Amino acid sequence: MTEQIGAVGGAALTREALMALPPTVALETANKVLSIGRSTGYGLAKRGEYPCKVLKLGNAYRVVTADLQRLVGVEDTPREPALAAPPSDQGTGARGTAVGPGEGRHRA
Repeated sequence: MTEQIGAVGGAALTREALMALPPTVALETANKVLSIGRSTGYGLAKRGEYPCKVLKLGNAYRVVTADLQRLVGVEDTPREPALAAPPSDQGTGARGTAVGPGEGRHRA
């Protein structure tokens, strides 16, 4: 089942669609994702109380998408942790070549 978050243009926004948004979005788009009305959203932005970072560029308000994603609990995180390579008990030779057990070691 696809997780739906907020609504944009009357349709529910999926996690994948939210992750595909550009670095900033129009305030109206963020309002729809957060289910905030237009007047309320603009009022919050004007007072500096919008729930995520808003940039005012001339007369336009833009919302930082990364903040919006964090706010709704959708972040670009790896699905599985990367596995670390096991430590090697073999050393390296003088020219950077692998040395097997008992090879190339100083003898007493």
